[in-house]
Amino acid sequence: MKQKLIEKNAIVTGASSGIGRATALALAKQGANVALIARNEARLNAVAAEVRALGVQAEVLLADIRDEAQLKAAVDGAVERFGVIHICHCNAGIYLRCPAAELTQAQIRGMMENNFFGNLSTAYAILPHFRAQGGGHLIVTVSMDGKKGVPPDAAYVATKFALNGFFQVMRQELRREGIHVGMIFPSRTDTPQIAHVACPKITPKASPDKMANAVVKCILRNKREMLVPYLPCKL
Repeated sequence: MKQKLIEKNAIVTGASSGIGRATALALAKQGANVALIARNEARLNAVAAEVRALGVQAEVLLADIRDEAQLKAAVDGAVERFGVIHICHCNAGIYLRCPAAELTQAQIRGMMENNFFGNLSTAYAILPHFRAQGGGHLIVTVSMDGKKGVPPDAAYVATKFALNGFFQVMRQELRREGIHVGMIFPSRTDTPQIAHVACPKITPKASPDKMANAVVKCILRNKREMLVPYLPCKL
């Protein structure tokens, strides 16, 4: 298989498991070096070993995406390590399943801090570097919950609608600067976060590898949106 991202450098947040881990490996298989950002050092080191086994470089950078200073330091560390970053996948997030009437505002704010503001902090940390070099790929894991609210996911849905709206605008504003903004809209994905969730047959849990392959396709084709898997998402 011809590698299409040789000599490219990428950042992936939430890289210690799930879609983040799968994306890091998918990018590495295409020849990209990968900076891995998350909170769990042991799991990041395990992913880094998998990435290096594919013949590319991996850098482990610890950061909580809710801490803007930590995140900026991690992104700057990736730039210092690789010299230039071509791809940034804003992927980290958490899931909360609770009926809207039973949520506290503290829970909702916590979700927004992680899923919305955490991913904005990632984008704002890499944006000066992309602007200085005249381009880059900013890829965001949203969710089909950012297009259609499904009970009992009110707080999670709110964060994903916010991401969808914000990055739609950012995509239009940044394309003149050569910066591609692409959004991935997964249906339910088979990750530890939703291991306890039963899904209907019409929208079964998809493999994280399918999401990761969509990220690669989004980058290579400069796609604005990817619905994954397409048919269940449309249904």
